[in-house]
Amino acid sequence: MDGTVVSPRMASVSVASIGESRVAGPRVLVVDDEESIVDLVGSYLRNDGFQVDIAMTGSDALAKARAFRPDLVVLDLNLPGVDGLEVLRQLRAESAIYVILLTARTEETDRIVGLSVGADDYVTKPFSPRELVARVRAVLRRSRAADGQQPVQTFRRVRVDPGRREVTKDGQPVTLTALEFDLLYALARDSGHVLTRESLLQRVWGTDYFGDARVVDAHVKELRRKLGDDPNRPVFIHTVRGVGYKFADAGT
Repeated sequence: MDGTVVSPRMASVSVASIGESRVAGPRVLVVDDEESIVDLVGSYLRNDGFQVDIAMTGSDALAKARAFRPDLVVLDLNLPGVDGLEVLRQLRAESAIYVILLTARTEETDRIVGLSVGADDYVTKPFSPRELVARVRAVLRRSRAADGQQPVQTFRRVRVDPGRREVTKDGQPVTLTALEFDLLYALARDSGHVLTRESLLQRVWGTDYFGDARVVDAHVKELRRKLGDDPNRPVFIHTVRGVGYKFADAGT
């Protein structure tokens, strides 16, 4: 693990301007009201081959997201003006890009709300910037590898197309975030088989994921809501208590 740890109120660091990046790699927007954090995280990302833009307020984050068109957003919840949760809501109304939240350890409720609004993952402060970069890299690598290389999964009522990254239920489109799509595809690809939370973390979040397994439960809850699945009498995503989840399109 890299010895550098980013804390919520760390001292200023000396790095090159993020805005000077000319690397034609995947695009990441870093949003935080701490200049030292956006500078340090942006420097690590840029050195790893990413194009980086930054924002330090909620309104600036939304403007930058529309202009920069990032592949992934690293988003602090504690922003002046338009807060991080509202930024996330507006991003989700416009896009399915990956969003990783930055939160303080005391913001448990906000993390849960953020996941329910559509965040793909979260990292708690203080954190290692190298670990954050590894998380970003794994998410984007998994997304690129999955696109167009996996067969369409067609069931009685649900169709999951990885090439187009489209889901339909009864012929009607279902709007999912990027990570929700990945999770549904992982479940659908092994339809009828029980997948543990740990195996889903490895398949969807990556083998180097070091977060909380409860993130799976939060995303399953959102998938059920979007598929119109009653968690008490599920049709598509079934809970196997003490083990994990399985997908079974047995609806009529």
